[in-house]
Amino acid sequence: MRHLILFARLPRLGVGKRRLAHDIGDGAALRFERLMLARSQRRLGRDRRWRLRLAATPDRAAGRWPGRFPVFPQGRGDLGVRMRRAMATCPPGPVVLVGTDIPGLTPAHIGEAFALLGQHDVVFGPASDGGFWLVGARHRPPDFGAARWSSRHALKDVLSNLPRSISVGFAAILGDVDDGAAYCRLGPLRGF
Repeated sequence: MRHLILFARLPRLGVGKRRLAHDIGDGAALRFERLMLARSQRRLGRDRRWRLRLAATPDRAAGRWPGRFPVFPQGRGDLGVRMRRAMATCPPGPVVLVGTDIPGLTPAHIGEAFALLGQHDVVFGPASDGGFWLVGARHRPPDFGAARWSSRHALKDVLSNLPRSISVGFAAILGDVDDGAAYCRLGPLRGF
């Protein structure tokens, strides 16, 4: 069975999307976070090609998360440790993990990533800012190692930490929304 993990933060005023909130304000950042979380669950949760799960932070929020999908805590550690843990909690089979701040994300992108896992051990969806919006593993999740998270070096760092024996595939390049400039490039949010 295929598993898709939404890696998400419980939307709360003044807590998440700090770089975005700095540029557009706490209220607008919270609205964006809520809309994107709802949109991601709606767009990706209906597809029968995979089972959707949420990896939630803060950990205590996992028990009171809105929605109908299984939710489990991300736990402690840096981003790489938390992503690896979330992927490792899934039953055996291919797993893909995505964030909730990728407006262009569609089920077709997730389907492409799972198809790539038929040919590769690991797949990444490069983000236009140098990070990545998706990571997937055919069997075991990768050890991301030391990386400069939330920077233009994140994907490059992670790739350099992988053993040479691992086959890596790449999905489409998409943009995520981390700051006001990326938010402004969106234009009106449609599909809600």
